[in-house]
Amino acid sequence: MRNILFLCTGNSARSIMAEAYMNHIGSGAGKGSWRAFSAGSTPTGKVNPFALETLRAHGVASPKDVRSKSWDEFAKPGGPLMDVVVTVCDNAAGEICPIWPTRNGAAPRKLHWSFPDPAAIEGDEATKRAAFETVFADIRGRIDAFLSQADT
Repeated sequence: MRNILFLCTGNSARSIMAEAYMNHIGSGAGKGSWRAFSAGSTPTGKVNPFALETLRAHGVASPKDVRSKSWDEFAKPGGPLMDVVVTVCDNAAGEICPIWPTRNGAAPRKLHWSFPDPAAIEGDEATKRAAFETVFADIRGRIDAFLSQADT
C-alpha cells in the first residue's frame, strides 16, 4: 500500500476532492494500491459543502471522517508515511512545508498540480456548482493520468 497526501491551504475543497477521488479509484484493479489523505497549511476547520455535493454527484464517497485538518498531523512521528505529496494550490506550493517522515530513508516524491480555488468563486449556487464541477474534472484527469503512469 502506497500513501499519497494532497495539500492546499484551507483543506476544504480541492485537497478533499482529490483525497476522496484517489481513495475511490486508486485501489482499483490495475491501478496499484493507494491510500490518500489530505491536509492544509492553515485549515479552515470545515469542508466546503459544494465539494461534498460534487463528490456525491460522481458517485465518490467522501471519507467517513472527512474534516479540514492541518498538515502537521502528517509530519509528526508515528503518522502515516507518505510516498507522494501533492500540492494542489499555488499558495501551498509556495509555503515551506514540514519535513515529512521518511520511508526507509527516502523522502516522499513531491508534485505540484495547480487548480483554481472553486471556493473563491462568487455568484449564485449554479455558478459555484459549475466551478466545483470544473475543478473536480481537472483533479480527476490528473489523478487518472498519475495512476496510469505510476504502475508502468
